[in-house]
Amino acid sequence: MSSVYIGIAAHSEEPNEVISEKARIFLEELSRHCSEARLVLGGYWGLMKLVADEALRRGFTVVIVPPVEMEDVEYPEKAIVIKTGSSFRVRSVFLVRTSDVLVVLGGGAGCIQELVTAYTERKPVLLLTSTGYPTDFVEAWPAYLDNRMLAPIIKVRDPRELARRACEEARKKSSRRSAISRGDYR
Repeated sequence: MSSVYIGIAAHSEEPNEVISEKARIFLEELSRHCSEARLVLGGYWGLMKLVADEALRRGFTVVIVPPVEMEDVEYPEKAIVIKTGSSFRVRSVFLVRTSDVLVVLGGGAGCIQELVTAYTERKPVLLLTSTGYPTDFVEAWPAYLDNRMLAPIIKVRDPRELARRACEEARKKSSRRSAISRGDYR
């Protein structure tokens, strides 16, 4: 099975124990259903650091695309770090464009920007709801941001279901990507 790329949008501040546990449950379930996944993160601090460390411990390939302001942070030796020299906002575009789907584990304006970018780039978004972070207000948004219906915003409360759905959506998107690269446009 070919690799799938799952972008992870996560808060830059230190997570509380509730969201930390939800992130661990998500990764545990993802390792059961989607061991071929490569996780793409926009940094290595706050909730992103917890996700990166737990994912590496579980054997996932972790790709980190930090902003230029954070390129000097010490990163895990096993992570693939791509230093683009870009700002916080631009690195978010690289994160999304590299991914087959975007999983929003909870965060603020940066995660919301990544969510909107994913939608406009036709990447499915899976949002963990009831996190206590500002991204929770997206629960009230419709499944599509406008009449173009570019990609769904799938809202999930249970981190196990989030992992299963993320894997499913990533595999669909990855198989379409593979078909296009082979010249099969059906």
